[in-house]
Amino acid sequence: MARGTPRAPHAARVAVIGGGPGGLYAAALLKRQDPGRQVTLWERNRPDDTFGFGVVLSDETLGGIESADPDVYAALRREFVRWDGIDVVHRGTVLRSGGHGFAALGRHRLLEVLQRRCLDLGVRLLFRTPAPPAAELARTHDLVVAADGLHSRTREDHRDVFRPTLTPHRCRYLWLAAGTALDAFRFEIAETPHGVMQLHAYPYRHDASTVVLEMREEVWRRAGLDRLDAAASARRCAEWFGPPLGGRPLRSHRSAWAAFVTVVTERWHDGRIVLLGDAAHTAHFSIGSGTKLAVEDALALSHHLERARTVPDALAAYEAERRPVVESTQRAARASLEWFEELALHVDQPPRRFAFNLLTRSRRVTHDNLRLRDAAFVAAVEAEAGVPPGTPPMFTPFRLRGLTLRNRVVVSPMDMYRAVDGTPGDFHLVHLGARALGGAGLVMTEMVCVSERGRITPGCTGLYTDEHERAWRRITGFVHTEAPGTAVGIQLGHSGRKGSTRLMWEGIDQPLPHGNWPLVAASPLPYRTGVNQTPHALTRDGMTAIRDQFTAAARRAARAGFDLLELHCAHGYLLSGFLSPLTNHREDAYGGTLAARLAYPLEVFDAVRAAWPDDRPMTVRISATDWADGGTTADDAVAIARAFAAHGADAIDVSTGQVVPDERPAFGRSYQTPFADRIRHEAGVPVIAVGAISSWDDVNSLVLAGRTDLCALGRPHLYDPAWTLHAAAEQGYEGEGARWPVPYRAGSRRPPTGRK
Repeated sequence: MARGTPRAPHAARVAVIGGGPGGLYAAALLKRQDPGRQVTLWERNRPDDTFGFGVVLSDETLGGIESADPDVYAALRREFVRWDGIDVVHRGTVLRSGGHGFAALGRHRLLEVLQRRCLDLGVRLLFRTPAPPAAELARTHDLVVAADGLHSRTREDHRDVFRPTLTPHRCRYLWLAAGTALDAFRFEIAETPHGVMQLHAYPYRHDASTVVLEMREEVWRRAGLDRLDAAASARRCAEWFGPPLGGRPLRSHRSAWAAFVTVVTERWHDGRIVLLGDAAHTAHFSIGSGTKLAVEDALALSHHLERARTVPDALAAYEAERRPVVESTQRAARASLEWFEELALHVDQPPRRFAFNLLTRSRRVTHDNLRLRDAAFVAAVEAEAGVPPGTPPMFTPFRLRGLTLRNRVVVSPMDMYRAVDGTPGDFHLVHLGARALGGAGLVMTEMVCVSERGRITPGCTGLYTDEHERAWRRITGFVHTEAPGTAVGIQLGHSGRKGSTRLMWEGIDQPLPHGNWPLVAASPLPYRTGVNQTPHALTRDGMTAIRDQFTAAARRAARAGFDLLELHCAHGYLLSGFLSPLTNHREDAYGGTLAARLAYPLEVFDAVRAAWPDDRPMTVRISATDWADGGTTADDAVAIARAFAAHGADAIDVSTGQVVPDERPAFGRSYQTPFADRIRHEAGVPVIAVGAISSWDDVNSLVLAGRTDLCALGRPHLYDPAWTLHAAAEQGYEGEGARWPVPYRAGSRRPPTGRK
């Protein structure tokens, strides 16, 4: 904190609710910032009451502590246990990855340091004293800091303002300690008769380690742990995880089995009251962020209180700074916890791939930065996976039926809305041709409609006339001649209830101002009631006619020279509308159960597969979840993928959502990949992952971890048509997986720039 910065004359009286690390540190910082402040902290428990044993802090957090309060930093520094290794134990094989850098200390000791600092500064600490309600404190204090944890009374008392969402998850966990100091962060898997269990452990003293045991709820019950207290559970678990503990017993301290709860609040402050730490947000312990986030909250809050003109201004600035950081951490934590929830999917992987998959589970550790930390470890993972030396995983070939793709990059289907009466023109030639020249293994067309009335907009392409076929043959001919090695695929679809709308930039999903055509769908349900027209429910004759339109388009696509065909069964279009229970309310043989809802899409698939050349692959795009209550679930998606694979699909292109307008997607980096991962492992079919995959590092990470076979990228290819070639150049790769077109070879190295 900069010296000499003028301090605004506010927050003279501060109340802090909660004596955990976040509350104590906030109290100390605020008192140190202004010694004249009256800072009082209430904690209902005793000073030495705490849950858990060790606390891990990052170098970034420690740097903030050192800058804000060197005395606290010096006291903590004397307590730290440091190490840089992570051990992953898989079926008896111990694999160590180095270069990570951790610092930990005992939670009791952390509290003692912060309590002593508060007392030295003159903070009034009231232990064994429940705090008055925050609203009552706000009448007599200028600021009320609610650091009252996961079960925050303040958050609940003001839930109409804070609008919290609490999401419990599917694993049970128990905090324990072992009387031995491990020399690395340790993840160990036990495959028991009851199911898969995992141990997370790390040292926090020279003679002790924190041990967290975790397993799915059903495994916990089958093992009988739901009938045991913490001490008896510790004895039982020590039998399963004995070797890493050196035969020493596990001990508990006020521990109890719990299901992790993710807390998200829409607002963090209300007048003079502000939430901090777990009261405002939680992040799963598998990325070690709970205490870290609380401490960083305290740092940011004190910073803005010193600089803002008023308390409300300070609280607004605090939330504006911290919310994006916390949301990013929560996305990573959710990816991590979901990976452990689905741990059983991955245990059959080879040891090194399993370890790499575990280390990159949160998407924060990636192939590239893991290679910087421990190049030998990554090289061993690549060798086990059969990746040739010097070849990034994204540039390894992949075979689908009779087609071998030279790399794992797919240009995702992207509607361009540039067709005239369904005919692709020069724009499509340049658009698809440029991306084919740009090095991707597979370039996909936008959704190509099988009939005039099956278009989404008047600008959508089609394949239902001879003119369309000739125009597409011109494009595939260019790709095959000028970009040899690049495959070109066509995505066939029918708009269903989402048709007869304006071009995207004229009003997405809005009906045409004039010239609308009638729509058909599984059921007579408009996409938006009162906005979009109500479609006609398809009769059997109508279903037969559209099936025949798909097969006619498939034959045209084969003659036009496409290498791969994808059937579009996602995003709420016609075939997707049959699959989702939210859009299929039929009472005949094509509605009701999932098997019945699958019947017509499978009928279309079979007809198209029969019309499509046997040596050319066929894929299916699905929405793996509708992101809406009562819609398609991840379990349904696995069943849908299995069904299409059983009928001959060579791969499943795994997207999500866009089925109903009131969806609530959980956006984030490669946020749809877990659905692809699960389908790949449970349905046993190759998958294409799509959705916020934006860097070549993401592609390398996902492919090497075995979470997907191919990665489809849309927006990155709009930004840079030569994205794949540039990815090769940036990684120093010049192999067969990314050959530059002969006229472009002079540009295959980054142009020199001025000195910096």
